[in-house]
Amino acid sequence: MRVAVVGVSGAVGQEFLKVLEQRNFPLNELILFGSARSAGKRYLFKGEELTVKELKHNDNFKNIDIALTSAGGSVSKEFAEAITKHGAIMIDNSSAFRMDEDVPLVVPEVNGEDAKNAPRNIIANPNCTTIQMVVALNAIEKISHIKRVHVATYQAASGAGAGGMKELEKQLKQIAAGEKIDVAVFQHQLAMNVIPQVDVFADDDYTKEELKMYNETRKIMHTDIQVSATCVRVPILRAHSESVWVETEEPVSPDAAKEAFEQGDGIVLMDSTSAKEYPMPLFLADRDEVFVGRIRKDISNPNGLTFWCVSDQIRKGAALNAVQIAEYLVK
Repeated sequence: MRVAVVGVSGAVGQEFLKVLEQRNFPLNELILFGSARSAGKRYLFKGEELTVKELKHNDNFKNIDIALTSAGGSVSKEFAEAITKHGAIMIDNSSAFRMDEDVPLVVPEVNGEDAKNAPRNIIANPNCTTIQMVVALNAIEKISHIKRVHVATYQAASGAGAGGMKELEKQLKQIAAGEKIDVAVFQHQLAMNVIPQVDVFADDDYTKEELKMYNETRKIMHTDIQVSATCVRVPILRAHSESVWVETEEPVSPDAAKEAFEQGDGIVLMDSTSAKEYPMPLFLADRDEVFVGRIRKDISNPNGLTFWCVSDQIRKGAALNAVQIAEYLVK
């Protein structure tokens, strides 16, 4: 098994290395690729120093089995043929192919079977906010079909990559020092603020991030579910949070929901109001699971249920999910 990581110098690329090593992914050789700027850099993997190769239109992927790519949508589109033409399976973390009919969009806990049908040798990794939500929704869907979802997200700086995290840290230091605040990555100052815009606005005034949650959820769950999202950037370093309201065909009690979450694949239930126990991003960064709590009836809807969930955007929301897809294929 020969595995490639494309875009290794970015936040998700670095997480690929950690996840592959921590999970002892069954590979014989790991090959690293990056831009011309990254070529020649060295990274440690299982005690061995690996050198980054420049990504080019050549036959470097001829003997690659699986390529984990996270270098941005334009790079994925440009190099998809070079990566896949000799038979490598490209598991892509960008939005480039997510809604293509002939490209499966996969969260293994929900629709792992879809990964088996990839006619273009491309499998898309969903958006981070979608991944953690559908893992949680899948547990409820097994009790009663979900008709409608309203979700408000609280997205960490990590959603904008390493640059976003660095900007937040820099702004916090500038505030403490009484200095002028530099803003480059986000639309406005993020430190001591929340920004109700993630990605650019579409014609209907939803952002692309919000529309991803609608379209991707329906594709992954193979359902007519209706999703309305408001996505907000918050001054948290990593791990996204979501407040979710679901409407099911039949009423689902909080106790039934808690039992479903406890049995759900990839879910950890943290729900004890008496102990003030609920998921918080401060304590759940660098964890693999989707954490669910604050489960209660929606008092405005007899068929409604609401809950809160937190998951690490760089791990389950990106690198881990891609590696889990690869593990599913190997299995």
